[in-house]
Order: sequence, then structure tokens, then C-alpha cells
Amino acid sequence: MRAVIHVQHLLGTGHTVRAAALARALTANGVEVTLVLGARPPATLDLGGLARVQLPPVLATDATFKILLGDDGTPYEDLMDERRETFAATVASVKPDILLTETFPFGRRRFAGEVVPILKELPAPRPIVAASVRDVLVQKSPQKEREMAALARAHYDCVLVHADPHFVTLGESFGAAGDVADLIRYTGFVHAPAPAAAPCRKGIMVSAGGGDVGANLVEAAIAAARQLDQHPWHILVSHWVEEATLHRWQASAPDYVRVERNRPDFRTLLSGAALSISQAGYNTVLDVIAAGTRAILVPFAAEGEDEQTKRAAALQRRGLAQVLPESTLSAQGLAALVETALIAPLPQRPAIDLNGAAQSAAILVEAARAR
Repeated sequence: MRAVIHVQHLLGTGHTVRAAALARALTANGVEVTLVLGARPPATLDLGGLARVQLPPVLATDATFKILLGDDGTPYEDLMDERRETFAATVASVKPDILLTETFPFGRRRFAGEVVPILKELPAPRPIVAASVRDVLVQKSPQKEREMAALARAHYDCVLVHADPHFVTLGESFGAAGDVADLIRYTGFVHAPAPAAAPCRKGIMVSAGGGDVGANLVEAAIAAARQLDQHPWHILVSHWVEEATLHRWQASAPDYVRVERNRPDFRTLLSGAALSISQAGYNTVLDVIAAGTRAILVPFAAEGEDEQTKRAAALQRRGLAQVLPESTLSAQGLAALVETALIAPLPQRPAIDLNGAAQSAAILVEAARAR
């Protein structure tokens, strides 16, 4: 059995991290997987022996997502034909039994020109076509949501929602969920088994995400650390941060504050921390929940983005984190919240399903075999 997974991240790298987890789970079920990557994978992501096809990579230049550029500054529109042809050639060569698009058609609408033509021309016997979406979607207008649902009804066999419906449902962030209710399959959250918690937690772990939008959090954390010198701080920043910026942060940090690029052992470091400070992306939040550590979330909220704000609010309601809105982020406010958080008891890990990768693979393999 063979599968092709199309994935595109634009700022944060969580989409590609999640797609890779699904690819590994399918591989464990004996499926030959080919990842079609629309951006370069993050440096900390181990793709192991996974087969992959790199489309001409593009990223968003800022949080508006309006300008998408290739490595050399070429606009996405000038790369779309080549990307579409490469994707089409991959599908024609692999002849997959399973074709999965990460996020699309429930986001990434700019990429319809490279995805929809392939979906329309799939030869018989047609593969199982699935969409893969996270727990919370960015809110769109009712018209756009109906258009997304219509694309799913026209071309997709199922919609894998990587969440536990006892914790959050798709309908809470996607108004047209009822239009595709019969396609939705909840898989549980996609998350690897957590490392064992350290017997003694100490220090403050700050993670600014895998994208290039965490600068304000890093600078506020360094300034807050100067007010709280009784604790060691460890700040991890994106590999997209320019070298000069990283050196400037390292030079401005006190000697009890370590600033470095993201590390593959982040989850192990987090399990030994007394407090986590981070944005509220899908993968980071799951890491925090699994680590069972105290948490302060500063959700990314530029340009009307509300996905992380909704996810952070859900954790705050359950007593799993404190939330500091990005619009009110300051060194003084962060330092005060850190002092409060450090004396709070450790949160109780919620009973949520974190086996989403394996269960996604089982759903897809069963559907493909039935076809």
C-alpha cells in the first residue's frame, strides 16, 4: 500500500511536524509514504528514511500571509505551475492508495491551483482522499467556510480532525462543520509519547516556536529574567532567526539565561522545567500538557489570527495554563505572572487522547483496504 502526503507550512512549522508524524505512523502499518513538502522542513525534524519530494519551497513573509516567496524571492504565483506539475508527477508515479492533504481545503486556499487539478484528475481506481486538520481552525467568513466544505464534499472521502472531541470539536472554530459532519473522523491529538517527568523540576523554559514570529516573546523574556535572577532561564528560538539577532539576544541576556536555537530534545528539557513560557501552537501546547508543567501561554494573535488564542483559552478554562495576551506582553507583566505561576501547584494532566497519529493511520489503512 502506498500514500502521498502534501503539506505546506508558512510561518510556524507545526504543519510539517504533524504530517511527518502521520507519515511515520503509516509507515509503521506497512505503507510506503511519500511526503510532498511545500516548504523546507525544520532543522529539528528527523524525517529518517521517509521518501520525500521537495516542491520549490515558499514561505510567508509576515503574519498577513499575503506575500508568499521562494528562497530567492520569487513570488509563489511564478512557482505554482512547477509545483503543480511536480505534485502531479509524484501522484502519477507513486499511484497512491491514500492521498492526504494537510490543512487544505480547510485552509491554505492560495494553493488550490496546485492541489485541486490533481484531485479532479485522479485516475481509477481512485485512492482514498483525506484532509488532515488540527483541533482549531482560523475563523473565516461564513461564505469562505461554505466554500471549503463544498471542496471537501466534492473531492474528499474523509476529514481527519486531530483532536479529542471531549476536549474540543471542529464546530467550535469552523461554522460549516455540519456540512461535512459525515466525513469527520476524530483521531485524538497527534503527539509522541511524553518523556518521563524529571523528579526535581527547576528553571524556566521559554520556547518561541518554529517560525519567525516570536521575537517579542524572546525580548520580553530576557528583560523579565533580569528582574528574576533567582531562577535559571533557558530560551529556545527558531532556526529562521538571523544569526546577528541571535547573537544580540545572547549578548543582552544575563549569565543565568541561556539563549540558543531550537533543539530536538526540547520535550525532555520541558519535562524538567518548573515553568514553561511559550506561544500556543498545536504541538507546543501538547508538549506542555504532556510534560505536566506549569505554563504561561502568549498566543500568537497578529493580523486577526485567533487559532492560538482559542486554544490557550481552552487550557486556561481547565486550569492547565495562565494566558498573557500578546497585545499586553511586557517584561514587567511577564515577570509578575512568572512569580505567580511558580508558586502554583503542578497541573493535573487531563485525560485526553494523544494517540492521533496511530489512529489516523488505522483509519486510512482500513478505508483503503475497503476500497
